[in-house]
Amino acid sequence: MKGLYIGRFQPFHLGHLEAVKWILERVDEVIIGIGSSQYSHSLKNPFTAGERITMIINALEWVGIERRRFLTLPIPDIHTHSLWVEHVISLTPSFQIVFTNEPLTKRLFEEDGRFKLSSIPFFKRELYSATEIRRRMVSGDSWEELVPKPVAEYIREIRGVDRIRTLASTDKIKNNCTILNAFL
Repeated sequence: MKGLYIGRFQPFHLGHLEAVKWILERVDEVIIGIGSSQYSHSLKNPFTAGERITMIINALEWVGIERRRFLTLPIPDIHTHSLWVEHVISLTPSFQIVFTNEPLTKRLFEEDGRFKLSSIPFFKRELYSATEIRRRMVSGDSWEELVPKPVAEYIREIRGVDRIRTLASTDKIKNNCTILNAFL
């Protein structure tokens, strides 16, 4: 049986890794969909689809998960919820079950009615959060222990923390200009 697991993975962290391992205890193969794949270089989506795919492959191989057990694919947003499930189906090999905790993803697949759905246990959710990891990167706090070792190495290699800090400073300047313009 094949499962589908969609996320933004900005970045891929230890909670994601535990989720994939948990999923692979239930299915033979998992299709990992890189959601919002067309977005990058923003605070919410700092990494490209290719960078996120590299993070996932490096992390899964690091823990010994065979490549035949997972496939990573980009899934760009289409901004039309009523067509989104068909869009996902058109981009992926067939699957029978969708693993998700994301409310909208769950709702859209439930309404479609063709697939089993399964929630995923949260693994230290308060700690393993991509938002928290990005916040720590911006503030200079420790973040590397929240991601698999090869992900931390790759983020350093691509200067991902520098990118996120630049994006944060650019966003701060934009926000201050927006506030200033509101008074002009």
